[in-house]
This record gives sequence, C-alpha cells and structure tokens, in this order.
Amino acid sequence: MHRIVSTITSLKQHFQAVEQNPDVYRPLKCPHCGLNVMWRHGCYHRKADRDGSADFNYNPVPICRYCCSGCRRTCSRLPLCISPRRWYNWAVQQAVLLHLLCGWSLHQCSWWTGLDRRTVRRWRDWLHVRHDEFAFFLRSRFPEWGRSVDANAFWLKAMAEMSLWNVMAWLDRDLVIP
Repeated sequence: MHRIVSTITSLKQHFQAVEQNPDVYRPLKCPHCGLNVMWRHGCYHRKADRDGSADFNYNPVPICRYCCSGCRRTCSRLPLCISPRRWYNWAVQQAVLLHLLCGWSLHQCSWWTGLDRRTVRRWRDWLHVRHDEFAFFLRSRFPEWGRSVDANAFWLKAMAEMSLWNVMAWLDRDLVIP
C-alpha cells in the first residue's frame, strides 16, 4: 500500500480533499490482509502545520482512517506534505540533512535550526542506516544517481534534483517510509 498520496502537496489541498473527496485517501486494499473492502472510520488529528503563524494555522490536521471489513484493522494514508511518523515536515528534514551532508557538525546544525542535537543525530543515523536499501530502489529508477562515489554524494545529487518529499514518495512505492 502506498502510504503517501503524492498528488496532495499542501495542507490547503489536503483540507479540500478531506472535505470534498476523502476517497482519494482510501486504500485500494487492506495492507494487513489484502481484502479490498475498506470503509471510512473517522479520523485522527495531527499537529502538522509548523509554518503557520499565531493568527492562522491549519492545526489540528485531520487524517482520514479506513477500516478493513475483513480483519477489522485500521490504516490511513498521508498527503505528501506530512511526513509519516515524524514531527517535522520534509522541508526541515531536508535542510538539516543537506547541511550534514555538506560537512556541518551535529552541533552546528542544531544551533542553526534550533532543533535538539538528538533529533539531528536521529535523522542523520536514519539516513545512514537506510542508505543501502533506499539507494538500491532509487538507482533502479534514476540510474544517473548510481554514478555517485559515496553515500553523501548520492544524497546530495538526489536532493539537488528533487525534494526529499518527492524522493520519499518514490520510495513509498516499494518500501515503508520512514
């Protein structure tokens, strides 16, 4: 199951989709048992608008849930602008990862972004641990990225050609992200 709906790129589009056409988030089949009878089962809320001002923001952001009529387990899909299992959006993560790939220290990235050093370290370690798996699938779709000499060069090339959220949407077709 694709957990990321790559056609919805902003919170404004997400709210319109939830209000007018929530079926865009409906999975084709259950990710647990494979049955293709999913019914809408309410929603849960996430605090996903980190860019909003004090006067206006989109929080709380509703995320549609769907329940399988066979196994009774629930699942949901997210718009591209909200990263799964992450507090911060893809743009913040990309900025931090780019600085780390360019040689900044954890302390410098932490100071520059205002994020905790443990968060920065966790994102760096996540990309390092999953690099081989991610690179394998990405190189099959973007063979020119395979000419990179090491992991840092690979990710710098990848993020120069497309945003981190688009890279993760490509990976979502084959892998579980993050």
